[in-house]
Amino acid sequence: MAKLTLNVTAATYLTLLRTILVPVFAVPAVSYGMSVKSGNPNEALHWWAVGIFFVAAMTDYADGVIARRYNQRTRLGAFLDPLADKLLILTAITILFLLPWGENWKIPGWFVGLVFLRDAIVWGGIAILRYLNRSVKIKPHWTGKACTASIMFTVSWTGLKIIPINPIYPVVVTSAFIVLATHQSILQGVRILHQEQSRP
Repeated sequence: MAKLTLNVTAATYLTLLRTILVPVFAVPAVSYGMSVKSGNPNEALHWWAVGIFFVAAMTDYADGVIARRYNQRTRLGAFLDPLADKLLILTAITILFLLPWGENWKIPGWFVGLVFLRDAIVWGGIAILRYLNRSVKIKPHWTGKACTASIMFTVSWTGLKIIPINPIYPVVVTSAFIVLATHQSILQGVRILHQEQSRP
């Protein structure tokens, strides 16, 4: 019987660490939001949440650098990395929507819906292609990386609360990147579909 082996590299361990940090971030983030809602903000919880999110975001940068520099790109890493990103991002924006961290200082609901819609389109498209027995190779594109980076920036802007400019401004800019990245993902899916159909 063939043994199933998983190639777990240093980059993959960083990705797993980011996944583990998601609930660790959520606890102080939710607690701080509730303290703000009660009218007695606990700033210690605020900075714990920001610090944990920063560490998790840095692992996203670090695992990519390690994977490229030391040729540690694996199928497991290619699967786990975007999953860890989605968990972190969706958790953060959902908390900042449901539990604002200040008066008129929140992620708007339509933005949360846009992020969820993008993920539904991308992962739904992959599922459809695989159902049609198409070979799906996820090729990173600059629009996708810009999209993820801009969402991280928007979450950081909203979470830090250092610059007294409403988060709606980075939200609008990030929305443009989300639409652009989603459009690129759809084009890539259509190309895969047509390439497979054109083969004899």
